[in-house]
Amino acid sequence: MNIKELEKEYIQNLSDLYGADEAKALFILSTSNILKLTQSEILLKQDRAVAVKESNKLLKILEDLKKGKPIQHILGETLFYRLPFNVNENVLVPRPETEELVDWIINEVKDSKKTLLDIGTGSGCIAITLKKNLQHLDVSAIDISDKALSVAKDNAKLNKVEINFIETDILTYSTNESYDIIVSNPPYIRELEKAEMHKNVLEHEPHQALFVSDENPLVFYEAIANFAVKNLNPNGYLFFEINEYLWAETLQILIDKQFKNIELKKDMQGKDRMIMARTNP
Repeated sequence: MNIKELEKEYIQNLSDLYGADEAKALFILSTSNILKLTQSEILLKQDRAVAVKESNKLLKILEDLKKGKPIQHILGETLFYRLPFNVNENVLVPRPETEELVDWIINEVKDSKKTLLDIGTGSGCIAITLKKNLQHLDVSAIDISDKALSVAKDNAKLNKVEINFIETDILTYSTNESYDIIVSNPPYIRELEKAEMHKNVLEHEPHQALFVSDENPLVFYEAIANFAVKNLNPNGYLFFEINEYLWAETLQILIDKQFKNIELKKDMQGKDRMIMARTNP
């Protein structure tokens, strides 16, 4: 088979599930990984023959994609804020909107801030990227899942940064440590929102990191805000990624706990997806 024939296979088999444009993007990503070609080379070398071993690998990836498995899990890797991260079924695939949250923090935080805690770290993408870009920070990260922490620790080694990882549940965690910055992208998707979600997320990503009950969807925001009241230093920062449908309720939690300078921010799609708040000086 040549590249053009393989591309046709991908588009024919994946268009119903992903749409033609995304099917082509998945083909380019897969082919780039297996053949070690750039996107331009793939587009310019459509008649290039693909060896049987490599074409079989690409067809195996196609079969996994047809089952709805995320391409990042299939390849075992992804890029986040231009850094490499290993991912598997035990962690969420890092999202573009989380890159926007990280970018906000990098541009907002000053050198005077020294300590940061990432709550619900998953793959470690937030903590590791912030440490890589704000090297003066002493960064800690917690997660309830030992399997997720194993991935995060590998990613810290991959990106050559030191992170203090802690296995614990934020709903019960207590410490005397204090921080200048607390950031979290906690579970926030209600059960009623599952119908809006893609099959590959529902069937292949850890539900513990995604979903909360319809009855108490802000349980983690309440707990983290309470933790921040006690453990954030004066003039400290609290950053959240949030559910776009619950921004007002999340904002009210922070107002009720007397956080200051609360700022709601939209992502690139115009959705209310991030909040920053400050403690008193």
